[in-house]
Amino acid sequence: MSDLKFRINAESETPARTNVKARNFEIIVDEPQDLGGSNKAPNPVEYVLAALAGCLNVLGHLVAKEMDIDLRGLKIDIEGTLNPDKLFGKSDRERAGYKEITVTLKPDSDAGRETLEKWMHEVETRCPVSDNIQNMTSVKVLVDL
Repeated sequence: MSDLKFRINAESETPARTNVKARNFEIIVDEPQDLGGSNKAPNPVEYVLAALAGCLNVLGHLVAKEMDIDLRGLKIDIEGTLNPDKLFGKSDRERAGYKEITVTLKPDSDAGRETLEKWMHEVETRCPVSDNIQNMTSVKVLVDL
Protein backbone atom coordinates (compact mmCIF):
# COMPACT_ATOMS: atom_id res chain seq x y z
CA MET A 1 0.00 0.00 0.00
CA SER A 2 1.27 3.48 -0.77
CA ASP A 3 1.72 6.23 1.81
CA LEU A 4 -1.32 8.05 3.17
CA LYS A 5 -1.35 11.77 3.93
CA PHE A 6 -3.45 13.34 6.64
CA ARG A 7 -4.01 17.09 6.86
CA ILE A 8 -5.58 19.54 9.22
CA ASN A 9 -6.04 23.32 9.10
CA ALA A 10 -6.11 25.41 12.24
CA GLU A 11 -6.76 29.02 13.17
CA SER A 12 -6.26 30.88 16.40
CA GLU A 13 -9.47 32.14 17.98
CA THR A 14 -7.75 33.49 21.10
CA PRO A 15 -4.19 33.19 22.42
CA ALA A 16 -5.21 29.94 24.18
CA ARG A 17 -7.95 28.59 21.88
CA THR A 18 -7.47 27.06 18.44
CA ASN A 19 -10.13 25.94 15.97
CA VAL A 20 -9.03 22.93 13.94
CA LYS A 21 -10.60 21.42 10.84
CA ALA A 22 -9.85 17.77 10.15
CA ARG A 23 -11.70 16.52 7.07
CA ASN A 24 -15.33 17.54 7.78
CA PHE A 25 -14.82 17.79 11.53
CA GLU A 26 -14.19 20.75 13.78
CA ILE A 27 -12.00 20.28 16.82
CA ILE A 28 -11.51 22.88 19.53
CA VAL A 29 -8.23 23.02 21.42
CA ASP A 30 -8.19 25.13 24.59
CA GLU A 31 -6.33 25.47 27.86
CA PRO A 32 -7.70 25.30 31.38
CA GLN A 33 -8.36 28.66 33.00
CA ASP A 34 -5.28 28.42 35.22
CA LEU A 35 -3.18 28.24 32.03
CA GLY A 36 -4.89 31.22 30.36
CA GLY A 37 -7.68 29.45 28.52
CA SER A 38 -11.45 29.30 28.81
CA ASN A 39 -11.52 25.56 29.65
CA LYS A 40 -13.92 24.78 26.79
CA ALA A 41 -11.95 21.85 25.35
CA PRO A 42 -8.96 19.62 26.01
CA ASN A 43 -5.51 21.15 25.69
CA PRO A 44 -2.89 19.99 23.14
CA VAL A 45 -1.12 17.53 25.45
CA GLU A 46 -4.47 15.98 26.44
CA TYR A 47 -5.24 15.52 22.75
CA VAL A 48 -1.95 13.62 22.39
CA LEU A 49 -3.18 11.19 25.03
CA ALA A 50 -6.63 11.06 23.41
CA ALA A 51 -5.07 10.32 20.01
CA LEU A 52 -3.08 7.49 21.58
CA ALA A 53 -6.23 6.07 23.20
CA GLY A 54 -8.17 6.26 19.94
CA CYS A 55 -5.40 4.52 18.02
CA LEU A 56 -4.98 1.79 20.63
CA ASN A 57 -8.74 1.20 20.59
CA VAL A 58 -8.84 0.75 16.80
CA LEU A 59 -5.78 -1.51 16.80
CA GLY A 60 -7.01 -3.40 19.86
CA HIS A 61 -10.17 -4.47 18.08
CA LEU A 62 -8.42 -5.09 14.74
CA VAL A 63 -5.73 -7.30 16.27
CA ALA A 64 -8.25 -9.13 18.46
CA LYS A 65 -10.23 -10.02 15.34
CA GLU A 66 -7.06 -11.20 13.58
CA MET A 67 -6.12 -13.34 16.61
CA ASP A 68 -9.68 -14.71 17.03
CA ILE A 69 -9.99 -13.09 20.45
CA ASP A 70 -13.53 -12.27 21.57
CA LEU A 71 -13.01 -8.65 22.62
CA ARG A 72 -16.34 -7.42 23.96
CA GLY A 73 -14.99 -4.03 24.99
CA LEU A 74 -11.82 -2.16 25.84
CA LYS A 75 -11.19 0.45 28.52
CA ILE A 76 -8.04 2.52 28.23
CA ASP A 77 -6.49 4.60 31.01
CA ILE A 78 -3.58 6.85 30.09
CA GLU A 79 -1.52 9.16 32.27
CA GLY A 80 1.31 11.39 31.13
CA THR A 81 3.84 13.36 33.15
CA LEU A 82 5.59 16.48 31.90
CA ASN A 83 7.52 19.37 33.42
CA PRO A 84 6.04 22.72 32.25
CA ASP A 85 9.24 24.74 32.91
CA LYS A 86 10.37 24.76 29.26
CA LEU A 87 6.84 25.51 28.05
CA PHE A 88 6.78 28.63 30.22
CA GLY A 89 10.38 29.64 29.40
CA LYS A 90 11.64 29.04 32.94
CA SER A 91 14.28 26.39 32.19
CA ASP A 92 15.82 24.36 29.39
CA ARG A 93 16.96 21.55 31.68
CA GLU A 94 14.14 19.20 30.63
CA ARG A 95 12.34 18.70 27.35
CA ALA A 96 8.91 20.26 26.85
CA GLY A 97 7.07 17.03 26.10
CA TYR A 98 5.96 14.10 28.15
CA LYS A 99 8.69 12.42 30.19
CA GLU A 100 6.58 9.33 30.64
CA ILE A 101 3.24 8.02 29.44
CA THR A 102 1.64 5.02 31.14
CA VAL A 103 -1.12 3.15 29.32
CA THR A 104 -3.34 0.56 30.99
CA LEU A 105 -5.47 -1.55 28.67
CA LYS A 106 -8.46 -3.26 30.27
CA PRO A 107 -9.86 -5.72 27.75
CA ASP A 108 -13.24 -7.32 28.33
CA SER A 109 -12.35 -10.80 27.13
CA ASP A 110 -12.15 -14.39 28.31
CA ALA A 111 -8.76 -14.85 26.61
CA GLY A 112 -5.91 -15.96 28.85
CA ARG A 113 -3.11 -13.77 30.17
CA GLU A 114 -0.51 -15.09 27.71
CA THR A 115 -2.80 -14.48 24.73
CA LEU A 116 -3.64 -10.97 25.94
CA GLU A 117 0.06 -10.18 26.47
CA LYS A 118 0.75 -11.16 22.83
CA TRP A 119 -2.29 -9.13 21.77
CA MET A 120 -1.08 -6.08 23.72
CA HIS A 121 2.42 -6.28 22.21
CA GLU A 122 1.02 -6.49 18.68
CA VAL A 123 -1.37 -3.58 19.33
CA GLU A 124 1.40 -1.37 20.66
CA THR A 125 3.88 -2.11 17.87
CA ARG A 126 1.31 -1.44 15.13
CA CYS A 127 -0.22 1.77 16.54
CA PRO A 128 0.98 4.77 14.47
CA VAL A 129 0.36 7.23 17.32
CA SER A 130 2.35 5.12 19.76
CA ASP A 131 5.11 4.87 17.15
CA ASN A 132 5.18 8.66 16.74
CA ILE A 133 5.39 9.20 20.49
CA GLN A 134 8.08 6.59 21.05
CA ASN A 135 10.30 7.36 18.05
CA MET A 136 11.84 10.41 16.46
CA THR A 137 9.67 11.84 13.70
CA SER A 138 10.91 14.60 11.43
CA VAL A 139 8.87 17.76 12.05
CA LYS A 140 9.40 20.84 9.88
CA VAL A 141 7.91 24.10 11.14
CA LEU A 142 7.82 26.78 8.44
CA VAL A 143 6.69 30.40 8.37
CA ASP A 144 4.63 31.43 5.32
CA LEU A 145 4.74 35.20 4.96
